[in-house]
Amino acid sequence: MAPANHSVFLCFSIFLIILLNSRPGIAQTRPVYACDTSSNPGLKNFSFCDTSLDVKTRVDDLVSRLTLPEKIGWLVNAAKGVSRLGIPNYEWWSEALHGVSYVGPGTKFSGLVPGATSFPQVILTAATFNESLFETIGKVVSTEARAMYNVGLAGLTFWSPNVNIFRDPRWGRGQETPGEDPLLSGKYGAAYVRGLQQTDDGDKDKLKVAACCKHYTAYDVDNWKGIQRYTFNALVTQQDLDDTFQPPFKSCVIDGNVASVMCSYNQVNGKPTCGDPDLLSGVIRGQWKLNGYIVTDCDSLNEMFNSQHYTKTAEETAALAMNSGLDLNCGDFLSKNAQSAVNKGLLNETVINKAVSNNFATMMRLGFFDGDPSKQLYGNLGPKDVCTAANQELAREVARQGIVLLKNAKGSLPLSPTAIKSLAVIGPNANVSHTMLGNYEGSPCKYTTPLQGLTASVATVYTPGCADVSCGTAQVDAAKKVAATADAVVLIMGSDQSIERESLDRVDITLPGQQKLLISEVANVSKGPVILVIMSGGGMDIQFAKDDPKISSILWVGFPGEAGGAAIADVVFGYYNPSGRLPMTWYPQSYADKVNMTDMNMRPDPATGYPGRTYRFYKGPTVFSFGDGLSYTDFSHILVEAPKMVSLALEDGHVCRSSSSACKSIDVVEESCTNLAFDVHMRVKNVGGMSGGHTVFLFSSPPQVHNAPQKHLLGFQKVNLASQEEGMVRFSVDVCKDLSLVDENGNKKVALGEHILHVGDLKHSLDLRI
Repeated sequence: MAPANHSVFLCFSIFLIILLNSRPGIAQTRPVYACDTSSNPGLKNFSFCDTSLDVKTRVDDLVSRLTLPEKIGWLVNAAKGVSRLGIPNYEWWSEALHGVSYVGPGTKFSGLVPGATSFPQVILTAATFNESLFETIGKVVSTEARAMYNVGLAGLTFWSPNVNIFRDPRWGRGQETPGEDPLLSGKYGAAYVRGLQQTDDGDKDKLKVAACCKHYTAYDVDNWKGIQRYTFNALVTQQDLDDTFQPPFKSCVIDGNVASVMCSYNQVNGKPTCGDPDLLSGVIRGQWKLNGYIVTDCDSLNEMFNSQHYTKTAEETAALAMNSGLDLNCGDFLSKNAQSAVNKGLLNETVINKAVSNNFATMMRLGFFDGDPSKQLYGNLGPKDVCTAANQELAREVARQGIVLLKNAKGSLPLSPTAIKSLAVIGPNANVSHTMLGNYEGSPCKYTTPLQGLTASVATVYTPGCADVSCGTAQVDAAKKVAATADAVVLIMGSDQSIERESLDRVDITLPGQQKLLISEVANVSKGPVILVIMSGGGMDIQFAKDDPKISSILWVGFPGEAGGAAIADVVFGYYNPSGRLPMTWYPQSYADKVNMTDMNMRPDPATGYPGRTYRFYKGPTVFSFGDGLSYTDFSHILVEAPKMVSLALEDGHVCRSSSSACKSIDVVEESCTNLAFDVHMRVKNVGGMSGGHTVFLFSSPPQVHNAPQKHLLGFQKVNLASQEEGMVRFSVDVCKDLSLVDENGNKKVALGEHILHVGDLKHSLDLRI
């Protein structure tokens, strides 16, 4: 979030009251809140402290009482309190990407709460394709966040999730996202937001914690060959913007009712996103009706002025951002320059009033202005509610559901814990702990490393094989010696934050250093099954391992969180049947050699040989494809219900009635394209000998007009079936919403003609006719 080598924000000052705690020697601090009428009875006379009034009335009253400098103090993340009105300082910046994080000054761990549940990094959670699980994780994270807030260790505003599209395999932050598909990213974002925000009493005006979808928009270049995110200008067609980059944010706002959207560092088509009124006021606030605030990425305004040189003066930058619809600045740019912008006539105080009103409305919904939190809905939460046994078990379950089995020769996985007398565990990621968390991490409750997880079931012999994941010189002889005498070998390889992370994009998508050499040499001398485990955020070109018959199984485990080692062992020994599916395409290295990372075009260009991006448009060779994933059992699919034709009745005089042969599509906004839906029902049976989870995908291949995707995801459902058990999966398809596409000008259209529905492993032809 915060730019490297830039100013570090000072932690906010809070008033501390030392309370006795049941644990000796550990001091507890008070949560930060306004309207403390018990210590200041006069606050009862202020309407903004009256909980019986609606949010707007309270906000209007508060803003009317503030001076301009006091308002400006609430335009930045380290918000300045107003003591005369009983309002303390507040720090907006906390993070909860996959658990309460120590990134950002708003949250810290102490002896009172030494850790929080650290779930798998988002890319692995997305691989579960389990929408209800996304929301469940959010509920646990928000409970732990509220518990930490109640003892003064966290704020109430969390700048998560990251719903950017994982457009290029080299992007260092791809690990933070739900992958390359707009539908999956949107469903993940909305579900996680609901889990974070929705209160248990069902009051839609309240927030448990406030989530934030970021980084808006077309943001996915950090630092590639010296090209920096702070100055990168993303050249994006309107078609790609509307059908790839924007849908996850739209879903966050409309389906998730997210409290905040964060604008990104980069420019889009020459305009900084935090200074583009069309993107902010026009789309987020106007079209999508955001009920909340828009915040900058940290120091974005400073970058806009000092690095992009987009405006001539700092005051012009402040005015541009606020006039475009910005409400909050992570950093101190507005606190330094907003007053001067007003003085010079560039910024009207009414614009500032609107911004702080959005900020205060969010805080009202969080209960910040409702007085003592201990007397509110979540006032009973505390350290006992963090790192509970149930929460830690959920972290293990998410990792198990996300792990993807990519290759499995007969007689390989699962290993028998009774038949295996000696297991060789080799690799630089075999005994790691912190690596499993990925970035934007917090302090975990505890760790189970892969080696610990495997050793819990069988006797193991371990050697790292490399000093670290960069593997400058592989210790091949020592690894071969261990592998040659073992009944089976588990090689745990991949990357860590030194290879891919924020501010660090990859150039190569092969395994680092001599990892490939180590894997091949070990596999060659092994006498039993060889299981290759890849721990990484992005995909790797491991075609050599896929083709090597001596490597009998391949697992991808992402960055699997605090319980990752236990989850890996659960899958390896068959205590759990893997059901994860890849949420992103794994390309060959030749793709990275050929394609410029900064080329934002999603669609291929035959004239230049540009191959396009993601499974929706890319037609070239892959190592593994989006949606790939094997199981220890087999599933059959039988289509029960699906129409073969859907008719669109057009009004008299419609151009398509007189020249239907020339009609390729119709506008979604037309009356003929409303309330038009059909069902797809499928029977799924587990025909194998082991119970397991199974994701059923519904894809569509539309008619190839308007540069349509070759295939795109309409829906997914996860079912769990015992051996020989049968279940029904139902999809409801809205023709105007689900079968529409975006044309070259950004208009939504429904293509007429044959749509091929891919349901499970079946194909079904659907004809849309006039």
